[in-house]
Amino acid sequence: MTARRRWILAVATASVLVAAMDTYVIVLALPAIMADVGIGIDQLQAATPIVSGFLLGYIVVMPLLGRLSDIHGRRPLLILCLGVFAGGSLVTASATDLGSVVAGRALQGLGGGGLVPVTLALVADLWPADRRSLPLGIVGGVQELGSVLGPLYGGVILTVASWQAIFWLNLPIAAALAFGLFAAGRTAGAAVAAPIRRPRLDRISILLAAVALVAGCLSIVAPGALRDSETAGVAYSALGGMTWLTPIALVAAGSAAALIVWELREHPGTRALVAVRRLPALAAALDWPGAVLLALALSTVIVSFSAQDPTTGAIAPAALWLLPLGAVSAAGFVVRERRARHPLIADAELRSPGAYGALLTNLAVGAALMAALLDIPVLARATVDPSSQLGAALVLLRLLAGVPVGAVAGGWLSQRFGNRLVAGVGMAITAAAFLAMTRWSATTLADPLGPGWLHPSDPVLVACGLGFGLAIAPVNASMLASVRDQLHGLASALVVVARMIGMLVGISILTAVSLHVFYTTASAFPPPQVLCPKSPLNCPAYERDVTAAIVTELHAVFLGAAICAGLAAILAAVLLRGRPQRRVPAVP
Repeated sequence: MTARRRWILAVATASVLVAAMDTYVIVLALPAIMADVGIGIDQLQAATPIVSGFLLGYIVVMPLLGRLSDIHGRRPLLILCLGVFAGGSLVTASATDLGSVVAGRALQGLGGGGLVPVTLALVADLWPADRRSLPLGIVGGVQELGSVLGPLYGGVILTVASWQAIFWLNLPIAAALAFGLFAAGRTAGAAVAAPIRRPRLDRISILLAAVALVAGCLSIVAPGALRDSETAGVAYSALGGMTWLTPIALVAAGSAAALIVWELREHPGTRALVAVRRLPALAAALDWPGAVLLALALSTVIVSFSAQDPTTGAIAPAALWLLPLGAVSAAGFVVRERRARHPLIADAELRSPGAYGALLTNLAVGAALMAALLDIPVLARATVDPSSQLGAALVLLRLLAGVPVGAVAGGWLSQRFGNRLVAGVGMAITAAAFLAMTRWSATTLADPLGPGWLHPSDPVLVACGLGFGLAIAPVNASMLASVRDQLHGLASALVVVARMIGMLVGISILTAVSLHVFYTTASAFPPPQVLCPKSPLNCPAYERDVTAAIVTELHAVFLGAAICAGLAAILAAVLLRGRPQRRVPAVP
């Protein structure tokens, strides 16, 4: 059992790593994608749907996927999420216009977002409460490692191939991981003392599924050799003037429909390839209206706070009507959950301090984390690397490298000292690091400390990352220990959603405050015509004043982040569930 647990954990965390890397790989691939879909580099705002589309897929259905894993099982949901992630990668790699890229990234986000909570719930299923903190820390550390490896992985691919290669590579990787999860299930069956011989898969179902899959992939990819052929090209001729409606697409859709109809019938001596007959019972066990209302509420928040350039404003203009719609949806969700026979989120499950404390702590953690991810590179660009995005990213890398180390260490420490102490101390360290950043000057990132590559900012950045990492496992462990085992998938999803919402809303509030500080400071500067009357368009004195104003603005952000981190430390120390008691075997 121990070897099997480790095998499943290894495959599941590898899946989380792939999805996490794909989240950050877009940082380097975005300019090339924009050029290929006809968006100029000066029209970055037009490309925001590529980012917000991924976030929508990543967050919106995460509670639903977590709940599905509670009902239908962890491994099937992990395999399904890998399949959706691979499908999104296929659409993205084949995209020739902005809409296709957005659709593909949304599918990738949907599949990749489901991997994290289901894997966390899987850890809770395989390890008892007093021993699961370390594996939770490993999962959290691997997820955060994706933020370090993602840009590096993307950079390596882009040096030898096009941006499409990044997403094509996801297909064999996802297939290998799905096979690993499938093999883990067969290994478990073989370990039973007297295994029951399972019926073979229905061959007609396999044939229909293969035709639907191959035709669907060919319809999306549309290889030039086939599309331009005089004979095979007929399969890609548009029907009724609709470019997406082609004979090969109809073959794919017809085969999929035939598969569903065939699977609805019972075939003695064989087992279903797709559990279609279980869908009515599965649907009855889920609160679909509640899931739709929650998804709508989350969508309005994501679009409002992610579709705006943070350097120019806090929220998107559409937030004026999106946020009221979100509030109505949230209120409808609360009313629905109180009346539903099988609510998506039973409020009784979240009344424990260990449960709602984990959510509140992660909201504050997310706000502080996003401030670091966005504004530390801004400081680097404004002071020491004005023309190098890579240089600014390397400054942030010093913080990001500390997060996975802290995550694993936090899992190990929380098993010995409890969730409250470890998470509280970790976020206190992060708060202290942000306070130190409020004293940074325009030359801090450039002043050498010993060797030329070592600077006074390095210990602060590493400590900040370590603090964030230390809180990951205790927060997840507290939530999982506070709810019933049958809700581990949903509970894990809510913890992740809380951090993502905290990141979006927190940075918007901090941005609004910091922009006010910047404009207030800049309004006191003499104009360049006064400082440099002979060369107002090239005025070093004015540029120094602007840099000083940016540094002052970022001091306000770092102070706000310190307050958020300090609040997270207090919430963790007061509310999180303490160290679980070791289970003592019953005396026979």
